[in-house]
Order: sequence, then C-alpha cells, then structure tokens
Amino acid sequence: MPRGDKSKYTDKQKRQAEHIEESYEKKGVSEDEAESRAWATVNKQDGGGKQSGSGRKKSASGKNAKDAPDRDSSATKGGAGTRPPSDS
Repeated sequence: MPRGDKSKYTDKQKRQAEHIEESYEKKGVSEDEAESRAWATVNKQDGGGKQSGSGRKKSASGKNAKDAPDRDSSATKGGAGTRPPSDS
C-alpha cells in the first residue's frame, strides 16, 4: 500500500475527513493543507485506518491499564517510621 492510500479507512472516517477539510477551507486554509490537517485529525481521533491485532489500542468502552489513574507512590512506600525524628 503506497503512502497516502486511503483504502484502509472506513466510510465514516472518510466522511469525517471530508467535513473537517471543508471546515478548514472555509477558514481560508489552502486545499492541500486542509486535506493534510483533516487526515491528521482523523488519525489522532481513531488511531488510523481499519487496523486490528496485537498492540492496537482498545475501544473506548474497553479498559486499558495505561488509562488507569496513577497512584501516589508515597502512599505505598514506607509506612510508619519513615519520617526523620524530630528535635523535641
């Protein structure tokens, strides 16, 4: 598949890119730049065309370990007696 080939995109992704492109053109952006920005936006939102397999991100409804909030490491380390002794 050569670079720039859009055959791996869904019809919905193609429609989204077209609407985004039209919006940029209304704002005075050149056609080439508008198309480039539109596809970059679609790629950022969906992670590219119809791709699946190992290493692909999960759907919005699926939980991903990377999406879990980070825990405060200070709460899990040490415990009682980790503070330096006071001078009193």
